Amino acid sequence: MTSYKLGFSLVFSLFVALSCAREDPFQSGRFIDLTHDFSSETIYWPTSEPFQLETVFRGITDKNFFYSAYKFCAAEHGGTHIDAPVHFALGHNSVDKIPLEQLIGPAVVIDVSEHTLNDRDYQISIQDFETWESSNGSIPDNTIVLLSTGYGRYWPDQVKYMGTDKRGPDAVKELHFPGLHPSTATWLSEIRKVKAVGIDTPSIDYGQSKLFKSHQVLSKKNVPIFENVANLERLPPRGAIIIALPMKIKEGSGGPLRIVAFLSGK
Repeated sequence: MTSYKLGFSLVFSLFVALSCAREDPFQSGRFIDLTHDFSSETIYWPTSEPFQLETVFRGITDKNFFYSAYKFCAAEHGGTHIDAPVHFALGHNSVDKIPLEQLIGPAVVIDVSEHTLNDRDYQISIQDFETWESSNGSIPDNTIVLLSTGYGRYWPDQVKYMGTDKRGPDAVKELHFPGLHPSTATWLSEIRKVKAVGIDTPSIDYGQSKLFKSHQVLSKKNVPIFENVANLERLPPRGAIIIALPMKIKEGSGGPLRIVAFLSGK
């Protein structure tokens, strides 16, 4: 059995065992929502249109019952969302083609806030991972890696979170927030063979990136990316199970993401 199948088999066996043990497989544990609300405050890339919610109807109908309905408009890449590999790699998986087993599984959380809160342009290094592994053990293959920079505490203050609240192409040069160094992206995808990578900033590449090399590296390996992830500071270094399900947009390069963590035990 390959390590890929073994990893998924272990997660599946866990859920089966829990299901056999009690009616509610999630009774012994708790969920943590890792998703920011979508609203007028949601942060989008400076060149993207913000989230819009329009009321179709809200009130008492002529039949005397309450009814509400809305319609929304949103760019694929904004708020808590997924970058599908096709976002930066021609011919690779679009949102609807990402295997579910890449979106569900055990996670590790790498806390680099000690560096990033002192340096808005910090790029997470291989050494950061080696330091983490020296205390927590090697990252197994087929793990979801979550990068906790501490910037989630600034949401939804755009200036503190991403460096600017300006809009349009000229605002991009004013973006300042930490990200993953491209060499580390290569290490994660080739040496640690991760399922997916998430971060609590607007992009897996740091704000001043021009070529988005970490996006390119991960996308070419068909590794999906989660961005603007919330509440990572509430997760332990190991032990969380992640469920990250995006809007299933056919041929989409990304989309809104509902991502949650399950922590077993009391």
